Amino acid sequence: MKKQFLNVAMCLSLLALVSACNSSKSTSATDSTMTDTSMTMADTTTMNTQEGVMVGGALMVPTKNIVENAAESKDHTTLVAAVKAAGLAETLSGKGPFTVFAPTNEAFDKLPAGTVDKLLKPEMKKDLSGVLTYHVVAGNYKAADLKDGLELSTVQGQKIKFSYKGGQWYVNDAKITITDAVSNNGVTHVIDGVLMPKK
Repeated sequence: MKKQFLNVAMCLSLLALVSACNSSKSTSATDSTMTDTSMTMADTTTMNTQEGVMVGGALMVPTKNIVENAAESKDHTTLVAAVKAAGLAETLSGKGPFTVFAPTNEAFDKLPAGTVDKLLKPEMKKDLSGVLTYHVVAGNYKAADLKDGLELSTVQGQKIKFSYKGGQWYVNDAKITITDAVSNNGVTHVIDGVLMPKK
């Protein structure tokens, strides 16, 4: 009888030990799953914050407005300075939506010598504003919305015309080099020339 009691006690102890081990494994597996899930969520968050288009060495992200994104691009310092000089920064930071065709610094350099310096003078503010608003269209036009021969009215009042040649999009005579830099108040397309309205 005493021997049977000892055998039962040993069996119960063994069962308790096996149960404890299984519980520990289950908890460990759960912890591992939670850790993996947390890592996956962290990775997804990182990926989401990295969405955007690279322009002038900076990522243009949809969480910033057009002016904030442009200010990050080392290729658009002249444009940003011009926008501020013309008093358009607040407008282009507004709700929109706007479609902006953004000339690079090199595009401004192609203009006749002294043109930019002249336009940046306080007394030329109206003329500068006219040039800059000729690069802006009300609405949200992405590359997929463009059509060969399409004409759009600019904020300045005159129209710009799109053409598709040799696998490249052009607005007037300027080539569109980067498309669809999305901001929270519109979209920007980088161009290699400055669009000049008719006088």
